[in-house]
Amino acid sequence: MKQVVILGGGTGGNILANRLQKDRRSVRFDLQITVVDPEKDHLYQPGLLFLPFGSTTREKIIRRKRQLLRKEIRLVEQSVTSLDTIARTVTLADGSLLPYDVLVVATGTRIAPEETEGLTGEGWFKNRFDFYTLEGATRLQAALQEFTGGHLVINIVDVPIKCPVAPLEFAFLADDYFKRRGIRNKVKISYVTPLDNAFTKPVAANVFKNLLAEKNIDLVTEFNTGRVENNQIVSWDDRTVDFDLLVTVPLHNGAEFIKNSDIGDDLGFVRVDSATLQNPMHKEIFALGDATSVPASKAGSVAHFESETVHENIMRFLAGDEPLADFDGHSNCFIETGAGKAALIDFSYEVEPLPGSYPLPFFGPLRLLKVTRLNHWGKLAFRLIYWHLMLPARYLPISRHFSLRGKQNIT
Repeated sequence: MKQVVILGGGTGGNILANRLQKDRRSVRFDLQITVVDPEKDHLYQPGLLFLPFGSTTREKIIRRKRQLLRKEIRLVEQSVTSLDTIARTVTLADGSLLPYDVLVVATGTRIAPEETEGLTGEGWFKNRFDFYTLEGATRLQAALQEFTGGHLVINIVDVPIKCPVAPLEFAFLADDYFKRRGIRNKVKISYVTPLDNAFTKPVAANVFKNLLAEKNIDLVTEFNTGRVENNQIVSWDDRTVDFDLLVTVPLHNGAEFIKNSDIGDDLGFVRVDSATLQNPMHKEIFALGDATSVPASKAGSVAHFESETVHENIMRFLAGDEPLADFDGHSNCFIETGAGKAALIDFSYEVEPLPGSYPLPFFGPLRLLKVTRLNHWGKLAFRLIYWHLMLPARYLPISRHFSLRGKQNIT
């Protein structure tokens, strides 16, 4: 029996496990699929954006991992302490060894606020919060309810981060939230980023920059946060931004055991070929989702599209065939803009977000780089798609391959 071990039961790991188990070739290859994850619960991470504003509840964004995996899949609820790529074993927290014939790393990212001097000091979870964790988002909800005025700062410490548009969404939703409370005139909002614009891709960046300006949200660029002190964020070149309430997007790292292995980079992300998602040194090792070092967004849509490529390449590896250089960096994201509206972007490694129609060319019904109510409803509907179609690896009529059809080529 061939042992396929998937480290991580988040979006990518869950989809891939179910996809592999459903494939009839799994019987022919006599596969035992094992998912390793220390957490009992599966968190719908896009819901963390809405939790601070009271637009969702913990119960709506959490499910038991065991319930989301097909019954034939083995679930090991332990953390991983080390990886031996020569012996092809994973060491678990209880000291036991888990052998593998194929290993998939889907361990995602972890925030590391403690790596920024002063961030997790006396003010942590008092007037400094993250919303990338369940605890942070829950505590931030209470802080926002008590906030009656002052300077709200949304600060990205460094990149890469998971869901790169989420900080922008938070800024837009905060503007709407304070308007609904009737205190927007008492709140100054600043969006502070290490980037030279509001986003990494120029066309989309200009759209978001204009949206920030329309909503009277200050944009502070090329601010590389070095430390936090006296209710100020301080950049490495000693620029400062005062705050009354800080919403931080901390440094992101990969898993520690990956950083200490021969397949990880300095941040703990897995080195893989950007098209095959296979490690160049160890052909039996693949990665997907936020755990990879590929230059694609760390987003749920990317994990979904990558899972199809990894699935096929695992089967090809077991059959002794060459992998498909198949993943093109396809990513799409809804961007909440407040007042029941949202935007949508769709892009790849080579092509930045462009205006147009999605998912059907020339028809849509969703509009790219346009703020519409339908895009907002698409974002809300995605939660149901996520639980009932995406995670069970059921058919979705959206290609993993990026297409220029229906898009306006802006030069």
